[in-house]
Amino acid sequence: MAAKTETRTDIRVYLLVEDLQQQFAAYLATPTRARGYPPYAGEHALIVEVSPALAIERVIDLALREVPAVAPGILYVERQFGVLEVHSAELADVQRAGEAILAGTGSRAEDQLRPRVLYHDIIDGITDQHAVILNRNRQASMILPGQALLVYEMTPALFAAVAANEAERAAPGITIVDVQMIGAAGRLYIGGSVSDVTAARDRITAVLAGIEGRDH
Repeated sequence: MAAKTETRTDIRVYLLVEDLQQQFAAYLATPTRARGYPPYAGEHALIVEVSPALAIERVIDLALREVPAVAPGILYVERQFGVLEVHSAELADVQRAGEAILAGTGSRAEDQLRPRVLYHDIIDGITDQHAVILNRNRQASMILPGQALLVYEMTPALFAAVAANEAERAAPGITIVDVQMIGAAGRLYIGGSVSDVTAARDRITAVLAGIEGRDH
């Protein structure tokens, strides 16, 4: 008789994103991101990343059975990790769904990995050729020649979600050009004036530094 194998679900990211801002909510609602139900500005989201990747199917089941009112926007199984995003206009619903996930996997929110900043830079007055090639690869809004470009990279990748939302909250005049939040590392491309992208950078850095978790 074959021995039973027990596999523990590892919570890599457990991220509550309150009060989705307009640009970031619109980005999450695009077909490349929202494979399920699109969120709207002002709603609240919970984004979870786990390993092994297929454990995300148990995670979504835990959330939806406990709180059927939450809407799943992203359910993504990549090579190593599984990603889930659920959202609701009611913050309490999202929090209850998260508590069900933690209880069902025997985890705590602080079991997640602490975000680690890999790189950031502000490039002032980008050239027209630079703008063209950025816009060909973008998944959100366009950047224009002459604007400043903020690039920011961190790991785990999903922390790019809260970083983008908080950047827009701190500097509503920015343009979210791209948010890469699934994969080995998260990456942000943000355009705007030097003062706006500087405020966005500083807010991202402060938010990431304040997130609790275990070391990589």
